[in-house]
Amino acid sequence: MSNKKTDIDYTNSPVDKNGRKSNLSMFMLMLGFTFFSASMWTGQQLAAGLDWSGFLWALLLGGLILAAYTGALGWIGAESGLSLDMLSRRSFGTKGSWLPSAMISFTQTGWFGVGLAMFAIPVAKELLGLEVTPDSMPWQGYLLVAIAGILMTASAYFGIKSLTIISYIAVPAVAILGTLAMIMAIRNGDAGLVEQFSKGSKDLGIIAGAGLVVGSFVSGGTATPNFTRFARSGKVGLVITVIAFFLGNSLMFLFGAVSSVYVGGNDIFEVMLNLNLFYMAILVLGLNIWTTNDNALYSAGLGLSNIFGLSKKTMVLISGIIGTLAAVWLYWNFCGWLNILNCTLPPVGIILILYYFTTKGKAEKEKVVDWSAVLGVVAGAVVANFLNWGFASINGMAVAAACWGLGRLIRK
Repeated sequence: MSNKKTDIDYTNSPVDKNGRKSNLSMFMLMLGFTFFSASMWTGQQLAAGLDWSGFLWALLLGGLILAAYTGALGWIGAESGLSLDMLSRRSFGTKGSWLPSAMISFTQTGWFGVGLAMFAIPVAKELLGLEVTPDSMPWQGYLLVAIAGILMTASAYFGIKSLTIISYIAVPAVAILGTLAMIMAIRNGDAGLVEQFSKGSKDLGIIAGAGLVVGSFVSGGTATPNFTRFARSGKVGLVITVIAFFLGNSLMFLFGAVSSVYVGGNDIFEVMLNLNLFYMAILVLGLNIWTTNDNALYSAGLGLSNIFGLSKKTMVLISGIIGTLAAVWLYWNFCGWLNILNCTLPPVGIILILYYFTTKGKAEKEKVVDWSAVLGVVAGAVVANFLNWGFASINGMAVAAACWGLGRLIRK
């Protein structure tokens, strides 16, 4: 029996016509991918530093940049039917692809663990009345982490079908309940949005705000081909990615911003608690994190499978166990490092894009390591993290593109 028939996730082969999914399923999957609670933290930062007009402009500018980047990757994934790791084998070489695979696996496993703690810690405090600090958390909190870890790992383990089912359940629930809670918060407030946003220091520029918008999800967005490869065509992959990323991220930023200016928290969970919608708050928080966490773990499994040659399911289990065990520690100690690592992934994405379009999607002669691509990623990551000017992710992509292009010219 062929690999295509036994592997519904097409780990090492292009997705064929039988594996392609409906446009609605793809839209739900991609929209759920963007429903990430950490993006609400960015919304809180934007609300603290910008007035209402500046907030909208930053949202628009950053959203367009993010949509262009992820849209290109969405088109490539859908047209080729290949995952990020299989595309990396072409552009980085068979062993050179281990670098982007390791980077995506490490960051996504890390965010998976952080997401578990983002669910367990607030629920432990509000539902069980426990005192949780960076130095201690009662065993009930760890039990919540374990339960959430098992459920979210299971959905990633069973692959793209279970990811789609979770998205069909979570996306409407989070979008509707979150929007209703946001509207209720505004109505219960003492001032309108414009007036409420005008309070505070407002010391953030629109460009800096747009940079926060781009940086909030550019790391996860690099994994876009892992999901759009199941779309029916390149055009469908492009359009759905652009709409889903722009809409989903905007909702997350709004949820975080509105909760910040009206309640003082950093996400819609606190807004709903303030409105006495306790159980709905837990439901929205859990589903919101679940849709991103299972996608993150799925990407981590594909990346580790490329490195170690084991099945995607095996690597998902290993990543899930590691992320679950380290979840609380990651939450308190590693968020800053993960944000730094976010800057390392856009250079990978731009090289995949340039390679695909310069070769017109055709695989060139197989190589072990493309050193111009590897050096481009390293140089791009260094520049993105240390150059304090403009957009960090775009700076990194520009340097990576220059290194890769120069290497191509030298080889020719």
